[in-house]
Order: sequence, then structure tokens, then C-alpha cells
Amino acid sequence: MDYTQLAEKLVKFLDLKYEPVAVKVIKKGEPIPEGYHEPEKNIRHCQSIMKARKGESFVIPAGKHACVVGASSLGLIPTPEKVVSGEFHHNLGMFDSVEAAAGMISKRPAFESESGTATVVGPLKDAKVEPDVVILVDRPETIYWIIPAATYYKGGRVNFSSAASQATCADTTILPSLTGEINVSLGCFGCRKATDIENDEMLIGIPFSKLEEIVNALEKLYEGPMPKARQK
Repeated sequence: MDYTQLAEKLVKFLDLKYEPVAVKVIKKGEPIPEGYHEPEKNIRHCQSIMKARKGESFVIPAGKHACVVGASSLGLIPTPEKVVSGEFHHNLGMFDSVEAAAGMISKRPAFESESGTATVVGPLKDAKVEPDVVILVDRPETIYWIIPAATYYKGGRVNFSSAASQATCADTTILPSLTGEINVSLGCFGCRKATDIENDEMLIGIPFSKLEEIVNALEKLYEGPMPKARQK
């Protein structure tokens, strides 16, 4: 399936409110893909995701990333000392101590520092380069169906990892890229403060390598048990 087919099937089977978002981190030495524009102003990774679900596409060089926490975890810039030490998140009031905040940062998933040069973010249906992950932002019931789709062929359980910060970068971009597994996030302080994500919305990151298999499973669920659970 091509990108448009995958996007259309996701929207149809899940009754998505928004477009599935394709995300790629451009590594050093890789060309910047054509056909994307840079945002006029600096933008956070979470803001680019929320704009992309409504149809916008961007290429965002390291210097255009407005959030140093997200940009450093994405491997675009070095991690600032105030972030490493825990001072940054402690000052936000999110942790009781700088030590607690530093403990969160020390365990966050991250790409190698300065290994990337830019992010490419946009609707999956318009993607011009193969994404690393596809992110859905929607209601819990909608996101739920990715779980049975991910376990449809082999069974088992799905494990999630999250934290108080970095829902779109660490939780749903980086972790699925590193593990090759889906990951759910309830959102975070940063994305809930800086974007238009609704109070009753959450996120899931799907490794692109598994997307077609998940879409095929969703089709089976759409034709079988899904309507029975959605008949309310």
C-alpha cells in the first residue's frame, strides 16, 4: 500500500478525527527532502504534530526547533545542562526536587546527540519520504483499536512507557523508532500547554515498519468485532 492508501484506511477503519501524521528525523549525511517548507517561526515538535494532523507539512531544521527538551531528545542539539541537571523541569513545578527531575531525564529515550539535522512532519497521505513513525492523535476509544490490531496475528500483550514530559518526542516518535513497537502517551505538560490538543485526546506512535500489518489487521477488526463494540 502507498502512503495515501494507508492513510485512507486508517481514517476509515478508525473513524479518525484527524489525519495520521508521518514523522521522519533526517540524520546527518541524509539529504533534506524536497517539497516541504520551513515554518516562518520556530516551532516545537509537539506543535508541528498538531498542525500536521490538520493538514500542514513542514521540514524543521535543528535551529527552527523551539523546544530544547524535545530537540535534544531527537538528537538535533546537545542537551542543555539545565535539562540534564533537572533544574529546567523542577522550575516548572513538575517535580519535587531537581534530583527527581534529573532522574526522569536520565531515563528518557533519546537519539544520539547531534545525530540529526531536521525533522520532517506532515500528513501521511502527503508524505514524500518514508517516515520513521506514524502518530495518531485522537480519542481513547479510537487509539484503543491499535492494540488489538498490533496483537492480532501473534497475540501477547503490549507494554507502554511514558513520563510527565515529552509525549510527542520521546513517547511517540523516539521510543517506537528505537524499539520497533507501538507506544501510547496520555499527553504531557508541554504539549497540553503549547498546542490545541483536546483534554479528551491522547496519542499513539506506530513504527512505520509495522504500519501495513496493523492496517491489514484493522480491516479484519473493522469487518468483525469493531462494529459490535461501537454500536452504542
